[in-house]
Amino acid sequence: MKIVSLALISALSLSLVACDESNTQTITSVPASAPLEVDVALPLKHKLTDWDEFTGRFEAINTVDMRARVTGYLVDKKFKDGQMVKKGDVLYVVDPRPFEYKLQRAKAEYSLALTELERAKKLRDMRAVSEEELERRSQELHIAKSSLDEAELQKSFTQIVAPINGKISDSFVDVGNMIEENNTLLTRIVSTNPIHFRFEGSQGQLLKYLRLDRAGERPSSDTSPNPIYIKLLDEDKYYHQGQMDFVDNIVDTGTGTIQARAIVENNDGIIYPGLFGKARLLGRSEYDAILLPEKAINTDQNKKFVYIINAENKALRAYVEVGTLLDNGLIVVTKGLKNDARVVINGIQRIRSTGQPVSPLSKELEWKEIDTIPHSYVSQPRLTSETKK
Repeated sequence: MKIVSLALISALSLSLVACDESNTQTITSVPASAPLEVDVALPLKHKLTDWDEFTGRFEAINTVDMRARVTGYLVDKKFKDGQMVKKGDVLYVVDPRPFEYKLQRAKAEYSLALTELERAKKLRDMRAVSEEELERRSQELHIAKSSLDEAELQKSFTQIVAPINGKISDSFVDVGNMIEENNTLLTRIVSTNPIHFRFEGSQGQLLKYLRLDRAGERPSSDTSPNPIYIKLLDEDKYYHQGQMDFVDNIVDTGTGTIQARAIVENNDGIIYPGLFGKARLLGRSEYDAILLPEKAINTDQNKKFVYIINAENKALRAYVEVGTLLDNGLIVVTKGLKNDARVVINGIQRIRSTGQPVSPLSKELEWKEIDTIPHSYVSQPRLTSETKK
């Protein structure tokens, strides 16, 4: 029995050894996995001009609340509600009769004072009146002339005229009502061409512009009419051209923003005060930009990075800073990338860790034309608020 058992144990041992050798041969016969293929490309270099986007609201350069300068009954209205008016157009008429009576009285008093002065001069020549009497009558003439001028001015105020060119609102007071001097609001006029576009910029943008100005790469809007292009809510392109004409002198401590303003032509009158608009303001003058497809940019928490392939064909992270995303799908890389870096543009999801070997397939990035904003407007004459006159 012992002999049989020993023989059985020996046979089983030989069988296990044979199985181990067979398994070892199977494992060692499996080939190592090949590096995963990814598409790589050199960054594209192209001349660009940066445009920063803002949202703002249009506002009239001039807004005038029309009030009467005399008290009286409103007897006529000479405009159609909502029409365009010109400076000097008669808008309302206040009953002029009381002012005509005052004017006639003032004329009579002036005529009498003038006659009395002339008579006094003749009497003085004959030494019949004193110099004091002559001076008194001269003062009376002066007072009468002042009263006459005031009466003429009051009479002229019975015709209420437009002080600016613009679009008038409806009439807030009907004909037949008594209106009070400098109190009763009659209507409102707003200028429409040119028009202001007001918006807010962050303190970060303000600092960027100031540093670009110091570096000579983009003039400050404080001193230069930098171009701005605006589109309305129903427009697909930035049709409306303007120029910067104001930057405020303080950053709002509550919002961290600063007020800015542009002046915009409105020849066709399509822009109304109060409308919203989306604007593109010159952010940086023409420069050589480094570009990558947007899909090549990865995010790690709050950091942006790309995968670059080194000489050993291993994928390494390179942290970058990015700028404007263009309409053709390319994004500007502002920092952290060299022109000769081989960047992964396809197959990024296959890279599991930094240092992973890959098999790079070289591709070439192409520039696709986009609808860029023209640059010629920069050289046009500067608009100012004086244009409204």
